[in-house]
Amino acid sequence: MHKSLMAGLSATALLLASASAASAATMEDIEAMDLSGQTLSIFGPWLTVDQEHFEAVIAPFVEATGANVEYSGSDSFEQQIVIDTQAGSAPNIAIFPQPGLAADLASRGLLTPLAEGTEQWLLDNYAAGQSWVDLGTYANAAGEEELYGFFYKVDVKSLVWYVPDNFADAGYDVPETMEELLELSEQIIADGGTPWCVGLGSGAATGWPATDWVEDLMLRLHEPDVYDGWVSNEIPFNDPRIVEAIELFGTFVQDDWVDGGAAAAASTDFRDSPGGLFAVPPRCYMHKQASFIPSFFPEGTEMGADVDFFYFPAFEEKDLGQPVMGAGTLFAITNENEAAHAFIEYLKTVEANEIWMAREGFLTPHTGVDLDAYSSAANRGQGEILVNADTFRFDASDLMPGAVGAGSFWTGMVNFVGGESAQSVADAIQTSWDALN
Repeated sequence: MHKSLMAGLSATALLLASASAASAATMEDIEAMDLSGQTLSIFGPWLTVDQEHFEAVIAPFVEATGANVEYSGSDSFEQQIVIDTQAGSAPNIAIFPQPGLAADLASRGLLTPLAEGTEQWLLDNYAAGQSWVDLGTYANAAGEEELYGFFYKVDVKSLVWYVPDNFADAGYDVPETMEELLELSEQIIADGGTPWCVGLGSGAATGWPATDWVEDLMLRLHEPDVYDGWVSNEIPFNDPRIVEAIELFGTFVQDDWVDGGAAAAASTDFRDSPGGLFAVPPRCYMHKQASFIPSFFPEGTEMGADVDFFYFPAFEEKDLGQPVMGAGTLFAITNENEAAHAFIEYLKTVEANEIWMAREGFLTPHTGVDLDAYSSAANRGQGEILVNADTFRFDASDLMPGAVGAGSFWTGMVNFVGGESAQSVADAIQTSWDALN
């Protein structure tokens, strides 16, 4: 348990400290904590349906401990949490959609480290545990690294969508390696088809889908520490290894590889781009996009029958295991009290995960959950990808400075698809990053 709570340990606090050990937290541990009369305030980005789901997760904690838990959500979370922490009016727990903001607050002494034993718990109970420890570990005001972030509710981006009937009609098998995926793409072309639908359009955010491609390919070409160095700019954007990933993305958006050609890929809205999968005959056979994309499939599309997905595979020859790229929300303590530490312990329980698994919009790397608790076969399949991951990395563009990750990286990818060389694009992005210093 954090040192500032060590003095005068209550029976509840002793149980909390014990629950922080590497063994999985249980509801019995939580029920043994008496938090009657304590109020726990939680602030996050979840509204409407997600808020309802999270309040269902909160309810058993309230019943077990007697704590009064107050959750409030805002679509201006990122701005408001900075104001509240600086003003000394922070909630007990804040739910961050991205690690960068949490890391910034930690560096200013505005977060409390998680209880002792949490790091080992993550290593023992989360798939790719070291990845989650690293993603939640930030420098404090003195420059010392401590674990501040506990990830809960994850999104997977390393997915390829396809229509099973189209594959069956053409005699294609789902590829299990990147080598097989490239061979399948070439086979589809040889058969007179088009392998990919790609759409980079997104209004002012045009280009972001291409950044996801490059990020996933980085994890399949190079060791995770190369990805980390790229994200921090310790490895410059125009390093040959990053240029290699951009060029490999270029393979997938060659004119004959993508529906409508490269020019169409650059201009097609990402929400419209999967439509070619469902055309008769199909205008493409595969579409790479994150777990949210079914929201833009034709009305009435049945998951698992009309459309399905597979893991965006790794190179067999690279021997880098099964990397997964995605995003997720992390819980951090912004105003410490006993109930805040207890709630982090509660999030470690199987029950706190399976409640939301039985609903929608939730994936977890927790290896102790029952995958059958997921509300659909699609969610279960994505959950399996997550718990089978050897490495997890957060969306790189979300971790880079905004002027790069949500600026020059986006526009650079559009320029690349439009015909500019990978080296020239990478040089321009690095120049934009240098200009920030």
